[in-house]
Amino acid sequence: MTDLPRRAVTRGARLAALPLGYAGRTALGFGKKVGGKNAELVAAEIQQRTAEQVFKTLGELKGGAMKFGQAMSIFEVALPEEFLEPYRATLTKLQDAAPPMPAETVHKCLAEALGDDWRDRFTEFNDKPAAAASIGQVHKAVWHDGRDVAVKIQYPGAGKALMGDLNQVSRMARMFASMSPGLDIKPLLAELKERAAEELDYLTESQSQRQFAAAYEGDDEFVIPHVLAAAPTVVVSEWLEGYSLAKVISEGTQEERDHFGTLYLRFLMSGPIRAGLLHADPHPGNYRVMPDGKLGILDFGAVARLPDGPPPAMGQLLRIATLGDAHAIVEGLRAEGFIKPDVEIDAESFFQALAPFAEPAEHEYFHFSREWMRGHFNRLSDPRNPDFAVGFKINLPPNYMLIHRVWLGGIGVLSQMDATVPMRGELERWLPSFVADDAA
Repeated sequence: MTDLPRRAVTRGARLAALPLGYAGRTALGFGKKVGGKNAELVAAEIQQRTAEQVFKTLGELKGGAMKFGQAMSIFEVALPEEFLEPYRATLTKLQDAAPPMPAETVHKCLAEALGDDWRDRFTEFNDKPAAAASIGQVHKAVWHDGRDVAVKIQYPGAGKALMGDLNQVSRMARMFASMSPGLDIKPLLAELKERAAEELDYLTESQSQRQFAAAYEGDDEFVIPHVLAAAPTVVVSEWLEGYSLAKVISEGTQEERDHFGTLYLRFLMSGPIRAGLLHADPHPGNYRVMPDGKLGILDFGAVARLPDGPPPAMGQLLRIATLGDAHAIVEGLRAEGFIKPDVEIDAESFFQALAPFAEPAEHEYFHFSREWMRGHFNRLSDPRNPDFAVGFKINLPPNYMLIHRVWLGGIGVLSQMDATVPMRGELERWLPSFVADDAA
């Protein structure tokens, strides 16, 4: 077995400590306010310390907590310089692989999923994992027909651990809500649990991968590996040679950054139109630079099902934002559930605070950078800035949860890549409603 910490008492205690720590800091903050310290600075201090403890605890766990942490880790690019080093250390740990399963456990998992004759399906099988993640690990093998394959195996007990973690996180709704009072957290957590349950079912994942592979078969730019066999806890698919997009981030030339940044953006945006699905895990580790220059895509556990394409409101609201109509954008966001009915908004101030995020859509080519993204996040997280309060008034409708994750996560990765991409053209190509308003 792995070192995956699954014992309910241990996991529960560590996650339960988060709201307790938050309560203590809140009490401390109240004391400082009574003592005359600026209320907004106290609130910022509480948020900072809470975030640090959340990241630290999530980094020590696997399962659901680990997946949450990995999803957050792509936003390292937005962290202020003074917090960057300690956060980077914590976030790097969140991205690290879980301890590998012993070969005996791997063989048992394969027998349970594929049958006692599982070895007959392979001519070679490497007991040493080639990669690992939060709820499973990948082994390289050779299929019976000679093809190199990736065998993804779920950790025994990972499902129970993941759902247990998310149940604990759901009980901390008050703490998360306090960090963003405009957020309706309970339905969002319910959606998160439902999507996480889907990620645990490798049969569901294999169906999504097959749908993507069919839609992109023979493509000149993208490679989706075909699924050869699947079970609830094991999936076998074609092996993708190549290296992670993370290598482009760390050492790529500007030409490579721009080229693969464009392909990365194009794949994320084209999925709903071409496959009726949105690949909802934008982490660079899920993307492979292939020897022929194509972009290979892995891990289809997290997807948003959009059979009719992206929500029309996405393109419409983005178009309105580029036109500068503050009142129309607030009305549109409220209609979509991004602003709760009881939250009062000054349209002009709200628009001025968020308008820079529509900036890429205004340009034929846009250069994403760490400085650009960090500047906007710092502006919205600085209590001394008038835009600071805006973040507390934003809600995230459950049906937009994965879309939002991809949108922000994709921007984070493009900023890490320091890539210049044809933003306007991709929006017009893959968001029909973005162009429709213009035509009208």
